[in-house]
Amino acid sequence: MSEKRGAAIGVAVFLVTVAVAAAVATVAAGSGEPAATAPVRIGLIGLDTSHAVEFTSILNDASRPDHVAGGRVIAAFKGGSPDVEASATRIERFTGEVTKKWGVELVDSIEALCSKVDAVMVTSVDGRQHLAQVRPVFAARKRVYIDKPLAGSFKDAQEIARLSRESGTPFFSSSSLRFQPELQAIRNNATLGDILGASTHGPCPIQTYVPDLFWYGIHTVEMLYTLMGPGVETVTRVHTADTDVVVGRWRDGRVGVMRGHRAGPQTYGAIAYGGKAILSFGAPRPDAAQEPSLSAYPALLEATLAFFRGGTAPVPPEETLEIMAFMEAADLSKVRQGAPVALREVVAAQRSAGDSSAMRR
Repeated sequence: MSEKRGAAIGVAVFLVTVAVAAAVATVAAGSGEPAATAPVRIGLIGLDTSHAVEFTSILNDASRPDHVAGGRVIAAFKGGSPDVEASATRIERFTGEVTKKWGVELVDSIEALCSKVDAVMVTSVDGRQHLAQVRPVFAARKRVYIDKPLAGSFKDAQEIARLSRESGTPFFSSSSLRFQPELQAIRNNATLGDILGASTHGPCPIQTYVPDLFWYGIHTVEMLYTLMGPGVETVTRVHTADTDVVVGRWRDGRVGVMRGHRAGPQTYGAIAYGGKAILSFGAPRPDAAQEPSLSAYPALLEATLAFFRGGTAPVPPEETLEIMAFMEAADLSKVRQGAPVALREVVAAQRSAGDSSAMRR
């Protein structure tokens, strides 16, 4: 090869490298991933839950002992559900706190929000709103954390996952209880050995507009999955006025139990049955203002910021979808007077409904 030709090839390779680097930078900018050293500009969707206030305070208030640095809430879309009491009776108060106390800009559309921020947190208390609210977020290719529950139904949850894949925009959803320090301490304790089974408990009030466990039981279900991981085959539920007991049977033969209570102390706790030890904890509700040292919120926000900066989703979408199917299967078991329900039945029913819908189109 002649010297001139070699030099020409070298120049060409250099130009291609520069072009690829520029393209990668353009894609990263379009996906809303912030530069590694810049604070993440965060937008909130839904100001009708205390989470909107607490998350903003922890991120924006550097004087808090549990302050999480590296991100700041700068804009918010109010949202709200007039037919949900927990939304309608609190949204004005929470909106006032977020905007007046922390100077967060209130915008009139989700599209406008996405134009101002690097990443989004959907905090709407009504899971039925999440699918519609996250559509423009995926269209804008902004990474997004979707507060529990992921959606108001397994069907909507599957559509959110599809939109994420189609747009190439990652998301994750989780209860803050997954990040409870005491729960993580059990999960990561080397003396436990392999987890052979687990039991979790927590408050389980019910709202009629979503499947029973979607409203508050999801916290206790997520705690169970944090210890056991995915892989449930069947779900069995015993329901009374004051209590729900849901038993999951995993493919490998392990058994996990969640107990939701509507009477007595409204506390959370877990027992992990290990091959070498049995470990447990009991904790109060994860209220950052009440118990900062026990709050799961800072750990959740640390994980969320790492995800916003391009990290892997702390909870895989597949696991979140299984949790949604688990909770819908629990509703079916209740209807069937405690008969076991296979998760594959829930998934197959939704797949069949989706195929029928596609045929009608």
